[in-house]
Amino acid sequence: MTDHERWLHTLPGKGERRLKLTIAYDGRPFRGWQSQADKSGIQDYVEAAFAKLCPEKETISLHASGRTDTGVHALAQVAHINVPAKRFTLQQWVQALNANLPPEIRILRCQWVEPGFHARYDAKGKIYRYRIWNGPVFPPLEIGRAWHIPRPLNLAVLKEAAAILVGTHDFGGFAANRGVPCDDTVRTIYRIGITGRPGRLITLTFEGNGFLYKMVRLMTGALVRCAQGKADPDWIRTLLKPPPSEKERKKCQYTAPAEGLYLVKVIYQV
Repeated sequence: MTDHERWLHTLPGKGERRLKLTIAYDGRPFRGWQSQADKSGIQDYVEAAFAKLCPEKETISLHASGRTDTGVHALAQVAHINVPAKRFTLQQWVQALNANLPPEIRILRCQWVEPGFHARYDAKGKIYRYRIWNGPVFPPLEIGRAWHIPRPLNLAVLKEAAAILVGTHDFGGFAANRGVPCDDTVRTIYRIGITGRPGRLITLTFEGNGFLYKMVRLMTGALVRCAQGKADPDWIRTLLKPPPSEKERKKCQYTAPAEGLYLVKVIYQV
């Protein structure tokens, strides 16, 4: 089945409308976004809430803008689902869903959208944020929400290395495989914003047209490696260079922990 055929297959049925959801979650208690066999994915909990509210639907199918890994947080994940057109108002959907979800998952907003809207295929880009607590003492309330690096990072080197990643590149060296190789590894990073100072919180904000599996965490790991003086920024250039063959590709082996990563925004064309 082609992507277009899948898209047609998911169009709302008679008496249904397409609902767009903006979802925030604390990723710590869950095994990532995607549905799991033991129903421990965030998707599982949201679909279970819809199943309670729409018992007449034989199949509950929720489509997100993309997956987030175990421990990764979201400030504004986006998903869509087809629901009975006259069941609730938008605000009632928000209230009813949140009443049936664990407190670590919140529906922030519901919107009616066109029948052909697709949370994944219509996304034009995403913004991710990575938080690093760069100080000798790790505040307890940051546990599970930031990467603790006790020794000071060189902020100038961090920014120099980040500038190398901005632009359109082959990011295959910053991608982990999900068991199958990705044929298209070219992505565009529009900006990497860095704020904060050594000894406190340092925040990296990545905005791009798309991201490969674990790409942000691998880029963050590489940038920190440079800022620690363990690698030269030119090493990043070697990881961006397209290889003669996939077997000869140089790969980053330094993955930042999941708990410091946040999906901030999914960008759609206005």
